[in-house]
Amino acid sequence: MSEQSKEFQKKAEEKAFDLKHRKTIKFNIGRYNISVPKGKLQYSNLELAKRRAANIKCRVVNELEHYLKEFEANFTAKGGKIIWAVDAHEAIHEISKVLKNAGVKKIVKSKSMTTEELEFNEELHKENITSIETDLGEYIVQVAGEKPYHIITPVMHKSKEDIAELFNNKFGTPPGSSPEYITAWVREKLRQEFVTADAGISGANFLIADTGSVCLTENEGNALMSTSFPKIHIAIGGIEKILPSVKDLALFWPLLSTHGTGQNVTVYNSIISGPRQEGETDGPEEMYVVLLDNGRTELLKAKDQKIALACIRCGACLNGCPIYRNIGGHAYGTVYSGPIGAVITPHLKGFANYKHLSFASSLCGKCTEVCPMNIPLHKLLLYNRRDAVKLGYSTTAEKVVVYGWKTVMTHRWMIDKFGPKMKNRMIGMFFKTPWGQRREIPEVKPKSFNRIWKESKGLSS
Repeated sequence: MSEQSKEFQKKAEEKAFDLKHRKTIKFNIGRYNISVPKGKLQYSNLELAKRRAANIKCRVVNELEHYLKEFEANFTAKGGKIIWAVDAHEAIHEISKVLKNAGVKKIVKSKSMTTEELEFNEELHKENITSIETDLGEYIVQVAGEKPYHIITPVMHKSKEDIAELFNNKFGTPPGSSPEYITAWVREKLRQEFVTADAGISGANFLIADTGSVCLTENEGNALMSTSFPKIHIAIGGIEKILPSVKDLALFWPLLSTHGTGQNVTVYNSIISGPRQEGETDGPEEMYVVLLDNGRTELLKAKDQKIALACIRCGACLNGCPIYRNIGGHAYGTVYSGPIGAVITPHLKGFANYKHLSFASSLCGKCTEVCPMNIPLHKLLLYNRRDAVKLGYSTTAEKVVVYGWKTVMTHRWMIDKFGPKMKNRMIGMFFKTPWGQRREIPEVKPKSFNRIWKESKGLSS
């Protein structure tokens, strides 16, 4: 068992029985459970929209090289610069080089899960460059010294009282400050950072191949200011974020917002097609796009699981997952949590340390049901389990238990041979630890169903 697996089990145990935590998550996800069904009412045929979007992303996944080359050609034609990064180390190295050459000391950063993969803030701090989160949720997480809890709601694990206490301790704001007060306080504090920052960092919700554009969707306007005020804008996106045409945004933006927050469309939607052009009054003087692999081509090699690259990071599968709702985002120990994280993380970071995530699922299928890209997530989890066994990452104990179970279940006489006492003893021996300390092990009754059925029919044993 890997250290990551042990830590996962420990954190899952703690959070699953933390009543305060469960109350907070239930309340916050409950808000989405109300708003998302309302948002979906804007569609006359939601399933048709999902099928069309899924077909487009499937085409992109299967022709990824073509669309990446098209994006590069169109983006560089407008003065933009492309950085191809094989992994997190190379991405940070190239970004640091750009920032150092420009004498950058302070950057403002909009919300981006891709930068979390790079441990961006921590790595830039080593280079004496200050990175300031400007999304309210991300800023709160940064102040707390934590990692984002949820793909679209970084601070979902905190109540308004938790945040008020945090800001009182860190900044001396009035005890019990309201969300409105804290929001206004943060807005005032960050406003000056936008105009004094040397560079702006963003993610990329979508990368448009036919126009060479970076697309950002947000609710606060901080991404727009992070990318337009500073002289340098660096957008970091996974290579799977490609869409073939700018026309596709009419389909994808509403699907992303509706399944993420229940909105018809998010408040601010930006299409950025390179640095400031002649005659334009605003925008950066230099713009870079980092196209990040970081394990994605490993996932692309997996015939059955590569469709997971179609994910648009709406977070719907997290909100629907009973496992996520009980153990929370931090227990996974990865950037991407919930069902989508359990599918892609073993490919991005290796089965040896993260195969356990694919087994932490009820396989109820809710994630597949709510996915706007029709990704069969519960099936992909099974494919991951299969591959983990094929790759030889099963422990000796797992092999022994599965072999023993298979042997007994395929030989009826073995089931009947042992009495209830022996069966209970064996169950206690092999399943007590994995069954969990908080649950009672089921007890085998004196009479089996087979015996009761025969007696009811007057048949001999």
